[in-house]
Amino acid sequence: MELPLGTGTVEASFPDCDVTVADPPGGEAVDPHAAAERAVADPHGPSLAERVAPGDDVAVVVTDVTRATPDDALLDVLLDELRDGGVDRTDVTVVIGLGLHRPMDDGEIRAALGEHADLAVNHDADAAVEVGRVDGCPVELHPAVADADRVVSTGMVEPHQYAGFSGGAKTVVIGAGGEPLIRHTHGPDMLARDGVRLGRVDGNPFRETLDRAGDVAGVDFSLNVTHGPSGILDAAAGDHRAVVRDLAATARAALSVPVADEYDAVVAGVGAPKDANLYQATRAATYVALGDRNPLRDGGRIVVPAELPEGAGQGTGERRFYDRLLGASGAAELYDAMREGYDPGAQRAFVVARVLRDHDVYVTNSESPAVVEECLMHAREGVADAVDPGSDVLVVPDALNTLLVRP
Repeated sequence: MELPLGTGTVEASFPDCDVTVADPPGGEAVDPHAAAERAVADPHGPSLAERVAPGDDVAVVVTDVTRATPDDALLDVLLDELRDGGVDRTDVTVVIGLGLHRPMDDGEIRAALGEHADLAVNHDADAAVEVGRVDGCPVELHPAVADADRVVSTGMVEPHQYAGFSGGAKTVVIGAGGEPLIRHTHGPDMLARDGVRLGRVDGNPFRETLDRAGDVAGVDFSLNVTHGPSGILDAAAGDHRAVVRDLAATARAALSVPVADEYDAVVAGVGAPKDANLYQATRAATYVALGDRNPLRDGGRIVVPAELPEGAGQGTGERRFYDRLLGASGAAELYDAMREGYDPGAQRAFVVARVLRDHDVYVTNSESPAVVEECLMHAREGVADAVDPGSDVLVVPDALNTLLVRP
């Protein structure tokens, strides 16, 4: 069968294995631009044009290269709506919500934003300024966002290990935010709390903290989309909480696969843009093992085909992730040590260590096998090299967009 690898695919065969494929319903793809227009015309709450006034400085926070969001189409619609509200294009700043990821280069910005690339600036978490507090933690923002009269965001509402689903206020308060809130929300105390789980929005302390931080940050209007294997499934606009809940329901219906059996191996597909580095690609392993339903038997393994042209990753968070895994003698020891705390970005090492205590992770077909081996995981040339003959195998072709759930 074909599995995603980078922007293409790789052939995978499983001789003498009993293979089950987890294919979610997928939903029906829509045109992103048309869906965004419909959402902005019928938002949750007042329209964007009603929320702005001529002369307002508007900051639009968009996603970075780690999200497959059609930000060019969403910006088209948002800028048209802002113009209808009297806001000139020259009064709009587009901030790329990097969080602690690496900056996007000029070519990547042009590819992501098209004709609107000239409005864009990369976020720098070190330059963020405080605008208020949530749970005693400073909420910091990019200066252009902090100083704006109105704050707007795009986003991708997709399964997220901690927030349940991404998008909404997260694009602003994490993507264009500073280290204090990232440290607070991604620390071991938060990630160990009940309700902080893939696919859960209601009763999720992580999500609730982001939403309250979004109120402090003054997120006025969100335009988000959700997607499945077939493409973009829907868009929603307006109040950031309502937008996430609206699209999470759509995504959950399209992406859930009930799993009753247990397996010796799960092969978890990733593909671009998430398999650019190990930091992002390990989401496939943690989504499988730390979701609603872990389908692995005791001692079962997870196999992730991933190109990894950037190695472990190039941003601050990615470097911290790599350093933690590189310096560890074992997964259990690393997990216990990180329960005492860690720098923002290193949380991915924490959740990977949590998985590695119970399951081996094999990364195949990569350009960076040495990095994989340095990070307590196993590198193999191909998928078949990582699966023992005679195994019961569950193949999840799109692991980041599949919710494995209890029947």
